[in-house]
Amino acid sequence: MRRRTVLAAGGASLLAAPALSSRARAQAFPSRPLKMVVPYPPGGGTDGLGRITAERLSEKLGQPIVVQNIGGASSTVGSETVRRSDPDGYTLLFNASLFVLGKTVVPTCPYDPQTDFRAIAQAGEAPLVLLVNNNVPGTDYASTMAAIAKEPKKYFFALSSGGSAGHIATLAFLKRTGLPLDTILYKGTAPANADLVAGNVQLFMDPWTALLPLATSGRARGLFVTSKERTSLAPSIPTSDEVGLKGFNISSWYGVWAPKDTPDPVVNRLAAAMAEVSKDPAFIAKTTSLGIVPTARGPKEFAAFIKTEVETNTALLVESGFKPE
Repeated sequence: MRRRTVLAAGGASLLAAPALSSRARAQAFPSRPLKMVVPYPPGGGTDGLGRITAERLSEKLGQPIVVQNIGGASSTVGSETVRRSDPDGYTLLFNASLFVLGKTVVPTCPYDPQTDFRAIAQAGEAPLVLLVNNNVPGTDYASTMAAIAKEPKKYFFALSSGGSAGHIATLAFLKRTGLPLDTILYKGTAPANADLVAGNVQLFMDPWTALLPLATSGRARGLFVTSKERTSLAPSIPTSDEVGLKGFNISSWYGVWAPKDTPDPVVNRLAAAMAEVSKDPAFIAKTTSLGIVPTARGPKEFAAFIKTEVETNTALLVESGFKPE
């Protein structure tokens, strides 16, 4: 009986060894360079913030982070690459808020953003600005809206892309104000900006990182920003609260994800490092200069925030009759 007991105990130790080894590896994380996938081509807003985040996160973790751009199919190609990677924390995804809507905006999306990934941290957010063409009557938000309400069929709202933060904000704005304005969907911010300035569309709401230059240069008129405070980048534009749209604080936002089976100790280590990044003076200075507001939502808070975003935004898209292409 004693011999059997010893053998059984020895067998249990052997079975437990791999689990202990895995735990030890997680606790030693990271012990080698990491990769951060940005699922868009180089040079865009998501890529820019992703690189700034990777640079500072690398310093906090003590390991190099290589940024890899894998664009295509509305970010699904790069995101799917991360989903299929080893869940060891060494391959991360840096993406924008559009990502979490999945099949709602990209019918061929091969994953569920909420169940196939682990939310690590929100990195920052870019508030929006509502611009109007200079030929639209009015001198401020109230007088401009009054003019538009008199002849709503004369005015069109531009949308940079289906399911984007600007699209969601536009739907929420039209619902809240009751204005029966038609929308025109573009393939990106640049062509929408061009048509706004030319007067082919009269209103456009999108992240201020891309639109504020139009307002500050006088090529369009800014009616409000969706931040809680005015921005130093365009201090003359009032906030949504100031014009009477209380709580209308929709933003485009960005975050870091890992494959779904990434161990808790690794997730916690990454989240703790991201919390340090959000307070880093150099990170704050760089992001602020780009119009990005640093945020510090960790795994649980970020996941809960995503759940609410998906529910609210999906309902708005369905109610509007949006059909993804």
